[in-house]
Amino acid sequence: MSKNNAPFFSIIIPTYNRLDFLKTAINSVLTQSFENFELIIIDDGSTDQTLNYIKTITDPRIKYIRQNHSGVSPARNNGVLNSQGDFIVFLDSDDQFKKEKLEVTYRYINQFPQIKIFHTEEIWYRNGILLNQKIRHKKPDGSVFEKALPLCCIGMSTTAIKKDLFADIGLFDESMPACEDYDFWLRATQKYSVKLIPESLTLKTGGHKDQLSKKYPAMDKFRIDSINKIIKSGQLDEAQSVAAVKELKQKCRIYINGAKKRNRLKEVDYYTNLVESLEE
Repeated sequence: MSKNNAPFFSIIIPTYNRLDFLKTAINSVLTQSFENFELIIIDDGSTDQTLNYIKTITDPRIKYIRQNHSGVSPARNNGVLNSQGDFIVFLDSDDQFKKEKLEVTYRYINQFPQIKIFHTEEIWYRNGILLNQKIRHKKPDGSVFEKALPLCCIGMSTTAIKKDLFADIGLFDESMPACEDYDFWLRATQKYSVKLIPESLTLKTGGHKDQLSKKYPAMDKFRIDSINKIIKSGQLDEAQSVAAVKELKQKCRIYINGAKKRNRLKEVDYYTNLVESLEE
């Protein structure tokens, strides 16, 4: 622990009925080579044996918090509000860290003290099969707002975020059922630079039945809302505003074409009017 007995990192794992994955995630944290951390597990109302399993772990660095089932944004926010570390580290319950994740991140934080957002490369698996990442998934570095507009370019399980950033830009938007990470990164990268740690320190798994991308296949609907919201905030500079409007129009046109094919005429009208309002 640091001199004031507060941990340097607060690692937050939100979980909901994912005990088998959760065991691996927790183990990847507790076996870190860097030990000055607290692990906050936010149980989002699990009905499996999550609580019973946590009771078997005696590591004093673990803080277990249970909440009514509310979704990943309230769970992450709950973790942030109950954290004591200088830097917040997120880990989805179906992902895991390499043993040196925190040690390497700590070294970069000391090397770049002016940076508040760090992230790493990651290795992707889907249904146990290694995925080759495409060029559009290349991790960004520096001033990355424009790169954050097309898609979520920063993996939440790869990050370390200075805690005081949340007081400045706010927590995760709890009104969003999906793409809350995309929304957060728009707000964060609009104002802060990002440092990429060029090492694959997170193992990310996908293909599960309970993933939000399967529950909400039309994810661009939420991204459109986020871009529109940040445009209306008045916080963007001229270049950011131009890029945001361009991306919003592009996403709206794609969404409109899909809505036409499905005969969702109300959505066609809504997004057509949104595009027209941007052209005034």
